[in-house]
Amino acid sequence: MDIQLRNDQKYCPVGARELKKHLRSVLRELECGGSEISILLVDDAGIRELNRRFRKLNKPTDVLSFPQYEGAPPSPSTGPLGDIVVSIETADRQAREHGLSLIEEIVLLLIHGVLHLLGYDHERSKKEELEMKEKTRTLFDMVFPGRLPSHSCPY
Repeated sequence: MDIQLRNDQKYCPVGARELKKHLRSVLRELECGGSEISILLVDDAGIRELNRRFRKLNKPTDVLSFPQYEGAPPSPSTGPLGDIVVSIETADRQAREHGLSLIEEIVLLLIHGVLHLLGYDHERSKKEELEMKEKTRTLFDMVFPGRLPSHSCPY
């Protein structure tokens, strides 16, 4: 399993080793242990530019996913899955709203991003939204037993 992590933000320090450890657990649970994934940590300005360029939305967001494949990746999930970009500034604000630590919020966003890379899409239907939310929370509980985001959290 190859996890490339680049930290292009100076908003606050983030433990790369801890993030990779948690992400490895998630990928193993999703049977993607042989996959490659790249993570980019940015500030709000960085994610705003990417959101504007790729989604035509001129505002910051919390997480963006760029799948390597159209739809779900080939099975078994080996090789490159894609890229995930997380705004640490937005994650920090949301962590307080969701009753989580910053690392928990970042992992929550990474889980959400990985599910998008695997073909999940909460914007297609209410059924898929509920399925993705349930999967996200199950994986989050596996990583942080007994710690769930508040009900205000959409993930």
